[in-house]
Amino acid sequence: MTDIPVLHTKRLELRAPEASDYPDFKATFSSYRSRFMGGPLNAYEAWMLYAAEIGHWQIRGFGMWMVHLRDTGETVGMAGGWFPAKWPEKEIAWIIWPDKAGNGFALEATSRVRRHLYDDRGWETAVSYIDPKNLDSIRLAERLGAKKDNDAATVDGSDACYRHPSPAALKNSQIGHGIEMEIQNYINPLFKPKGWALD
Repeated sequence: MTDIPVLHTKRLELRAPEASDYPDFKATFSSYRSRFMGGPLNAYEAWMLYAAEIGHWQIRGFGMWMVHLRDTGETVGMAGGWFPAKWPEKEIAWIIWPDKAGNGFALEATSRVRRHLYDDRGWETAVSYIDPKNLDSIRLAERLGAKKDNDAATVDGSDACYRHPSPAALKNSQIGHGIEMEIQNYINPLFKPKGWALD
């Protein structure tokens, strides 16, 4: 049995996927939100994918964590490393449940995952394979400092490969500091508009 570490951020706890997390996973992958990740899936397909999420840890020694809120324990999505058969390179992937999007959870979780994979797992590079129509994920990849790598192999030719900065490029970088500042702004916004916009 693979020993799956628990990762923490200021708001989040990332831990191994468990049976109790499956209903949220199924609901998301059966919904329109999963359209850029092969969905929507039927009940059997969702079950098989969730089994693959758990099995990936046993086969590869790394995988996707369930992302929980530290203060309530509520599950808000998944983030982690992904490298199934026929994937050209190790990937950093994420998905946030539809009703939890827009709170910076993907940025916070994925940044922590990347740091773990680089510092503790020895990854020297990582990519994210993204559907070109998935603008939200492209924006997140770019906020993480990833850039489109037109020379890299893709999974099936219909996706775009975004390459993350190397560990050396991230160390004490403007990208890293910017990520921390953005996360902090989700936690304690410097500006909270009230009422209606005037323009």
